[in-house]
Amino acid sequence: MTSPPMKSFSFCIFIEAAAFLSAKQKNKRGLSETVEIGESVRGEDVYIVQSGSGEINDNLMELLIMINACKIASASRVTAVIPCFPYARQDKKDKLPGGEEKDERAKLAKKNYDWKFRSRAPISAKLVANMLSVAGADHIITMDLHASQIQGFFDIPVDNLYAEPAVLKWIKENIPEWKNSIIVSPDAGGAKRVTSIADRLNVEFALIHKERKKANEVASMVLVGDVKDKIAILVDDMADTCGTIVHAADRLVEAGATKVYAILTHGIFSGPAISRINNACFEAVVVTNTIPQDGHMRDCPKIQCIDVSMMFAEAVRRTHNGESVSYLFSNVPY
Repeated sequence: MTSPPMKSFSFCIFIEAAAFLSAKQKNKRGLSETVEIGESVRGEDVYIVQSGSGEINDNLMELLIMINACKIASASRVTAVIPCFPYARQDKKDKLPGGEEKDERAKLAKKNYDWKFRSRAPISAKLVANMLSVAGADHIITMDLHASQIQGFFDIPVDNLYAEPAVLKWIKENIPEWKNSIIVSPDAGGAKRVTSIADRLNVEFALIHKERKKANEVASMVLVGDVKDKIAILVDDMADTCGTIVHAADRLVEAGATKVYAILTHGIFSGPAISRINNACFEAVVVTNTIPQDGHMRDCPKIQCIDVSMMFAEAVRRTHNGESVSYLFSNVPY
């Protein structure tokens, strides 16, 4: 079952016993939304596909209503397939420094909107998890959560798929000199991700330590590792305004990298992202289609797309048949 914003997500699978239904186009009546399920779901295994992109709040509310509609219509199990989990970056509460500085820093944060020291920030990822559970979801399938610990926000099973196998396949097929490459993380938090890819490719890795003054504003970058005369491949889980990866690419070129690629799981590309990529020194910016990329690819010829629909299709097939999903953590089903 796919909602209108997900039409470009080519989800293809055929399971006789599972219910893949057609939902009528949502109708906005005043400030409310209505969703009508097109056929009976009694006793069926239902999979609802909805990504956290576009009109994110409308899509999330539509997903919750569809889950609840299927549940109260006596579906035996409702699985939410959410390729890009909404509000995943709001997964913790930023703390204020202790001691006498607290009040002054709080005042400074309020004045300058210093995101790093917000003491009353919400943990929205936990809220979304609660909403999905209360709506009636029995199972969640998603990809590359911003923090794997988000799985612990749920009291229901969560299968967090990884784009890494598809990324490895793309690198080997599209970068002829990949054996002379170095995998680079644009921040310290992605070190585990890049070391895993570097180990499987048997190449070196590097990381960039960044400090921010404000949200989406990078203050300084320090490169840890030697990229001279190598092909640098930046790997991250998502890119929004692309300020970080563009600054990182410039830093890598300054350090002697011959070419720079960026590979991202979730390409949000808001605000000035497209113009920044067009003006940057990337050979290519590669993203998956967890978020529809047709419009972005038209506006920016550097953007290329990895199709992960078959990974989700195989995850659904294995879930429905009661098979292990762990095979997909290190292999692509095509």
